[in-house]
Amino acid sequence: MGHAGMAATVVRYLRSVGSPTSASAQREPESVDALPRPDLRAVGADERAPVSPAEFRAVLGNFASGVTVITAPPGEDEEGPAGFACQSFASLSLDPPLVTFMVARTSTTWPRIARAGVFCVNILGAEQGELCRSFAVSGADKFAGVSHTPAPVTGSPQLDAVPAWIDCRIQAVHTGGDHLIVVGRVVAMGAAGEGEPLLFHKGRFGRLAD
Repeated sequence: MGHAGMAATVVRYLRSVGSPTSASAQREPESVDALPRPDLRAVGADERAPVSPAEFRAVLGNFASGVTVITAPPGEDEEGPAGFACQSFASLSLDPPLVTFMVARTSTTWPRIARAGVFCVNILGAEQGELCRSFAVSGADKFAGVSHTPAPVTGSPQLDAVPAWIDCRIQAVHTGGDHLIVVGRVVAMGAAGEGEPLLFHKGRFGRLAD
């Protein structure tokens, strides 16, 4: 698919989930399925996968990463905001300022974020492992007892006491096997400038060592 075709695909996707585009900024968000589900197999039914899921997890677990909580404001018919713990987050571009995160197609939280068209990345500190765990549970009231304020531009929940936060609008969504690759355009951000990060390595939380 050429650049023009990809751009058209992204615009159609963002329109379908209610995120503003230059041609649809004034449209009301539409209630649609935010999870396109094509055949996700990388190999044919009679082919052997190049690596097993267990081996994939074991090897990739050697890569240490930070931990975030992605949040979005509630929709019109929703009682509360949306959020989930996310390890697969990264900066993407300086000009324009872009970040990216990956989310499983099976996520029940992602459709709510997609319909909102905005999100806030809350970067967790070394003492916030329990907060991360509370947002990793499916079906629970993840915001119960969690203090937060609206992010300045999008209104997405900015969790109290996080070392840093990044307020974003959804710029693009790409397919990536059994995950979606979400690109956000940064519209506001801030950092406390102190404290150690929460790390995730080989299935465990950790922290920097001197």
